[in-house]
Amino acid sequence: MAAPADGSTAPVPEFLAVRGRRVACLDFGGPGAPVLALHGHFGRGRLYGPPAAALAPGHRVIAPDLRGHGLTGGGGPFSLDEYVADAAALLGALGLGPVPVVAHSTGGVIAYTLAARHPELVSALVIEDIGAVTDRPVVGHPVLDVSGWPTRAADREALRREIESRGIPDATYFLDSAEPDAEGGGWRLLFSPRELMESQRAMCGDFWDQWLGSSCPALLLRGEHSSMLPAAHAREMTARRAGTALREFAGCGHWIHDDAPEAYAGAVREFLAGR
Repeated sequence: MAAPADGSTAPVPEFLAVRGRRVACLDFGGPGAPVLALHGHFGRGRLYGPPAAALAPGHRVIAPDLRGHGLTGGGGPFSLDEYVADAAALLGALGLGPVPVVAHSTGGVIAYTLAARHPELVSALVIEDIGAVTDRPVVGHPVLDVSGWPTRAADREALRREIESRGIPDATYFLDSAEPDAEGGGWRLLFSPRELMESQRAMCGDFWDQWLGSSCPALLLRGEHSSMLPAAHAREMTARRAGTALREFAGCGHWIHDDAPEAYAGAVREFLAGR
């Protein structure tokens, strides 16, 4: 995958054949060492645009759209095994590894499981706001019910109103995975609510074995007001896994990279220095 010739951080979308699937991948460019970035549920690779700019030129961020997300095709099946196999095959297709993996939410479970199963591919982990247990009782509400969500609306703001009417205070994160519908008109979500319900349920569980199954350096990031990573659980994860550091961010929720972008980028940049 070619980076921009001018070394800029503008994304370069490319579609790769990975395990029989057409996978959309963004290379944010630059001369630095490659970093694989994995988004969470309802996201897409381009959310790493601002972090990629902040990490350049020392690091070159490569961010795929996971199966069922963004512009990656093929839908399910959805399981941790499938997501991890996709990530390993993508690194193989790109000829990369070992690389640091920076990941948010469910992407973090994929990342630390990838490190456990394929240590030759992962040199370091940055796990943003997800635990070794992603289900009750550690997480009170592990699944966001999107089963009745609309998939299309007349325009972007109409789609926002429809989503926010379902009890979402701010639909901006979800609208990052929406675009004009060239065929049907209006705007459409790039994910299927039905598929994302399936994926969320599949990714609820106890993943202590996976978290403890690797030995590369790791940085665990937690938002003070996170609903997905309780403080006590984050401290237990850090205590039980050698080579793991915990960084907590005051005033932040689940999306630390949005709530405190400079502090997030600084923590990641410091951790990745020399890796």
